[in-house]
Amino acid sequence: MIKRIVVVGSINADLNVHVHRHPNPGETLLGTGGEITAGGKGANQAVSAALQGADVAFIGAIGRDPYAAPALEYLSASGVDLDAVETKEETTGLAVITIAADGENSIVVIPGANALVDADLVRRHRALLGDAAIIVLQGEIPAEGFAEAVRWAGGRVVINLAPVIEVPRDALLSADPLLANEHEAGLILGQLGSPVTARDPEMLAGELLRVGFTSVVLTLGAAGALVADASGITAVPTPRVAAVDTTGAGDAFAGALCARLLRGDSLVRAATHAARVAAYSVRGAGAQASYPDLSSRLPGAGATGNLEPGSTT
Repeated sequence: MIKRIVVVGSINADLNVHVHRHPNPGETLLGTGGEITAGGKGANQAVSAALQGADVAFIGAIGRDPYAAPALEYLSASGVDLDAVETKEETTGLAVITIAADGENSIVVIPGANALVDADLVRRHRALLGDAAIIVLQGEIPAEGFAEAVRWAGGRVVINLAPVIEVPRDALLSADPLLANEHEAGLILGQLGSPVTARDPEMLAGELLRVGFTSVVLTLGAAGALVADASGITAVPTPRVAAVDTTGAGDAFAGALCARLLRGDSLVRAATHAARVAAYSVRGAGAQASYPDLSSRLPGAGATGNLEPGSTT
């Protein structure tokens, strides 16, 4: 049997706009750009995993419109199996991304065909899910499609609930790991009936374990990440780089993490590699176009490879 990652998620065309700074409410600024690039959290993660050597298949939807071709460009080029991507009469998903001079971005997503990745669509591809070693989910498809993917999952479920949408509790708690940033972690805890007021990362990671997650990877941007499971909480460093564009960096991390888990790496070792992949990605413009492949020299280590994680508990 082929060891494969199956991503159930969103495919978007990204409209990229560059500004000196993000506008204040009611303010109009002049910008540059306007180019269309490939995006969508699901697609980003699939491309990242494929570029890191994983066999990846995708379940999703696109429209019959001019945005479909650029949205699929890197999925096709990276070798992702697109047989389970259905074509709909709805428009392809569109994300409007505003990127400031410091590399920080703000994003508005129009779901389009992604909103049709419902339980029926997912169920049609249940055999693909049943044969998968790892199933990867995000929050840019309907909750019913999300839950259906978990129902038919034959392997390990990795969940990056971004954006944080309401999904069935049992489906969400199937994550191993749950991958979230600090903001998302707080929202997920609130959804599970355990709201928190403090934002200490170790406390958040520990509380996510307490409510029932088997393992958690909490991403902290330039501060790295925390890996939490029954053995404790481990700090994972990230290389220091000059950021050009942070769009899709979290997805680069998620895809690389899953690629290394597929190879049999421990969660800490996989997260350590993923942090280097994410750091590489922020040095280039766009999401998928900035992702490294296996021939790329990643930042933060010498020729032999890994940064050293450190235990915090």
